[in-house]
Amino acid sequence: MALYLEHFGLDEPPFRITPHTDFFFDGADRGATLEALIYAVVHDEGIVKVSGEVGSGKTMLCRVLMERLPSHVETIYLATPSLARDEILQAIADELQLKLSAERTSVALRELQEHLIGLYAEGRRVVILIDEAHAMPEETLEQVRLLSNLESSRHKLLQIVLFGQPELDATLAKPTLRQLRDRVTQSFRMRPLAPPEVVKYISFRMRAAGYRGPDVFAASSAARLARAAGGLTRRINILADKALLAAFTEGAHAVSPKHVRAAVADCEFAQLGPRHRTAWYAAAAVAAGILIGIALQWLWTEQAPSQPAPRVIPPAQAAPAPAAAPVAVKEPEAPPPPQYLGAEQARRIERYSTGRQKLLAERVAAAREVLGRTPDEHYSIEFFVTDNTDPARMERFLNRAKDMVALEELFVIPMAGGRAYRLRVVYGDFASLDQAAEAEKRLPPKYRQAFRPAPRSFAQLRGQI
Repeated sequence: MALYLEHFGLDEPPFRITPHTDFFFDGADRGATLEALIYAVVHDEGIVKVSGEVGSGKTMLCRVLMERLPSHVETIYLATPSLARDEILQAIADELQLKLSAERTSVALRELQEHLIGLYAEGRRVVILIDEAHAMPEETLEQVRLLSNLESSRHKLLQIVLFGQPELDATLAKPTLRQLRDRVTQSFRMRPLAPPEVVKYISFRMRAAGYRGPDVFAASSAARLARAAGGLTRRINILADKALLAAFTEGAHAVSPKHVRAAVADCEFAQLGPRHRTAWYAAAAVAAGILIGIALQWLWTEQAPSQPAPRVIPPAQAAPAPAAAPVAVKEPEAPPPPQYLGAEQARRIERYSTGRQKLLAERVAAAREVLGRTPDEHYSIEFFVTDNTDPARMERFLNRAKDMVALEELFVIPMAGGRAYRLRVVYGDFASLDQAAEAEKRLPPKYRQAFRPAPRSFAQLRGQI
């Protein structure tokens, strides 16, 4: 139990690193991702992938998903990704309390399918949540693909959600797993929290733990903590806990930058990352240069032979000193704007051929630009998604659209799926869901009836490229 609970008026520790669903933070598009996952599971979306760095909150998202799925959905949670190909079948059967009568994989799959058909007839659904999927052997991932093929005449019998580190994306990119990759219908990325989101995250966790006063972490303290943690929630939790303890030992009721520095000094992961090492080396080089200069000056003064004293020129005869040249002060360079679009996603957009259609090329380029600069929590309005990617057809649509909406707000997003592309047409960039909903009401009635427009977060748009 944390020593500082009573000191800060807390009911329980606010920054435990073990997933606790009462502390699920739905900011930074976590809530939107959760809703999309629930929709995908309930509506037979097949295989869904969620990737993110270590400590980005994947396991927390998985636990919350298990809690919030409807009661008719049975969840199978696999936390041991090193299962062999045959072992994963047995693990699923054990969770369903099904005894497989044969060891042959083909027979076991058929028995599992019959059992799932029976559950489906009762109105029940089954979803497998596989944690740490990046560590799965390739042959086990191939078995996952075969499991995704289990279906009735019209419906998928088994939904699968893969949670893994970015290495999962690299694994699925292998030619040997292209059939599994093509079955991933939805893909989401858990990005690190931006500094303003870290401030909200810390405040949320404190209040979820029972705190009722003004914010304990000053903005400067939270910003310093965010930089040291790299936006990863697990690291934020570790540093915030240590900073609270440092404040408690001094009897302080507010966490200052000094307390955060003490927390950083106590964490190995926050010690001199690549960027900080570079800065440290530069500072060390400057300091070394100064010391060498001082030493040389001292040696020169001590060892140089004595010279006759210089003749002093009376003030009246002294030549005027030359005017000092103005020192040019270099303005600090502004930091580059954040880039939200991954390199591979940008390449996928660029590989789509616009067929020399001028308007289409402009709107695809505009889509690439807005996807690169717009934060995850912003929204756009989706008009439609189409498998017909004929450039001439899309050019005709854009020419007609000029009379209906502001064309500079219309974006065409190519989405690569296997060997074929799909096109998503969206409208606008809105800072909140409410703004997007208001803009949707102002669309031409013809568009509202023809397209059934719906808001989509930029995190979702990027995740499905």
